[in-house]
Amino acid sequence: MTAIQPAKAAEEGQISRDGHRFRRKRRRSRAGAVAVAVVIVAGAVFVIIRPFSASGPARSGVTSNADPTSLATVTRQDLSAQTQVPATLGYAGSYTVVNQAQGSFTGLPAVGQVVSQGQVLYRVNNEPVILLYGSVPMYRSLSAGMSGPDVRQLNAGLVALHYATASELGPGSDYFSAETADALDLLQQHLGVTGNGTLSLGQAVFLPAAARVTAVSATLADPAGPGQQVLQATSTTRQVSIALDADQRSEVAAGDKVSIVLPDNQTTPGVISSVGTVATAPASTSPGSSGSSPSSATITVLVNPADPAATGDWDQAPVNVTITTASVAGALVVPVDALLAQPGGYAVEVAQADGSRRLAAVWLGLFDDADGLVQVTGPGVRPGERVVVPAL
Repeated sequence: MTAIQPAKAAEEGQISRDGHRFRRKRRRSRAGAVAVAVVIVAGAVFVIIRPFSASGPARSGVTSNADPTSLATVTRQDLSAQTQVPATLGYAGSYTVVNQAQGSFTGLPAVGQVVSQGQVLYRVNNEPVILLYGSVPMYRSLSAGMSGPDVRQLNAGLVALHYATASELGPGSDYFSAETADALDLLQQHLGVTGNGTLSLGQAVFLPAAARVTAVSATLADPAGPGQQVLQATSTTRQVSIALDADQRSEVAAGDKVSIVLPDNQTTPGVISSVGTVATAPASTSPGSSGSSPSSATITVLVNPADPAATGDWDQAPVNVTITTASVAGALVVPVDALLAQPGGYAVEVAQADGSRRLAAVWLGLFDDADGLVQVTGPGVRPGERVVVPAL
């Protein structure tokens, strides 16, 4: 019988959405490492590897295996190609608060404290420095007649804190009006500060959202000067960060659903919110060195938990994220460990009703690395039949 050569794609491995190789963790089986080529076009999966040619007959016979074995049922089911990657669970954003007031520190927050808009972040000479929301840092004093994005942030904050209505003070306005001064005066009176309708440099800190204090670098009674770092903080939004191999970038996209495996082995769903475009080499590998390679670089992939409360209060905790890279409906599925390497392709050992066994040639499709399953096709395998696998 003429030997049948496997398709070239079988030598090259799993093919990603855009034709790049997708590196999976290796699994051991009686078949050894199995290479599969899958092309995904517009959400459809096409198997392009056929280890047995269309005219190649299925091999039959009984295998000789001294190792203990058991049986697994051939099923027809929806199958997803999944891979699991390490990640870190924490909070989104990282902020450094820099002081602009002059005097001495007389009040500082505790690590872990959450400060929201309108609340006191810290004190200098017993004067409150409050938190307001905005992406533009405070770099000047604000008073009547001024305009700019920092004034727009102030107006929006005063309306959000109910010191003015939207009709009185347009939250989208970037002009410091008399209404802005009146609303600011009310806020200052509420904080116990003499209201003058002016926001002096150093009286407020603009951050994008509520601040969760992670570190305090200032000390009570120490001199406070402009440009001095006071504390570090994050947002209160739960987030998972993945340092993904750069050559796997084509396998993920914003909006993809994932599963997060928490430190207590509980799982909770999540959604990829962003995929980085800048690859970063490991700190120990300098660019251009002989030890660097494209596969050693990583990109940052961020995941938002669908149920933030389910992630508990872990911070900077190691977790695993299961990513679905492809899927197929109604696939004929067997365990990967059922595959047997044969000249020219693969087969499974089918246990028949009379107690005998036969080898059935199979063509391989999609792999689910997470569950150890593989899609197969072939005339000698049907749903409900039992195939031989290594005993647990």
